[in-house]
Amino acid sequence: MDDHAGFRSFARALLEAEGLDVLGEASDGASAVSAAERLDPQIVLLDIMLPDLDGFEVCARLTARGRERPAVVLTSSRDATAYADRLERSAARGFVRKDRLSGAALLALAR
Repeated sequence: MDDHAGFRSFARALLEAEGLDVLGEASDGASAVSAAERLDPQIVLLDIMLPDLDGFEVCARLTARGRERPAVVLTSSRDATAYADRLERSAARGFVRKDRLSGAALLALAR
């Protein structure tokens, strides 16, 4: 879930090339919540900076019911230190910078 179509295309191609099934995409927070509820993915890769709801709010909504699914992994072009306090308080399983995204990194954080 990312507001930049170019990154969504890149992430989809990368993750599919590494054997992961990408079920859907969203360009804003409200669409991300709706898509995750409809598609019931195991993992959601979620940009922190979305135009309507930020990734932390989307993460809170997706994990509010205490379910184990989806595992939310947050991403940004900025380093995790920029979000350290909020990352620590969030229900996200982890964080991966956009330039370090890989299927292995995503799966390792989602476990």
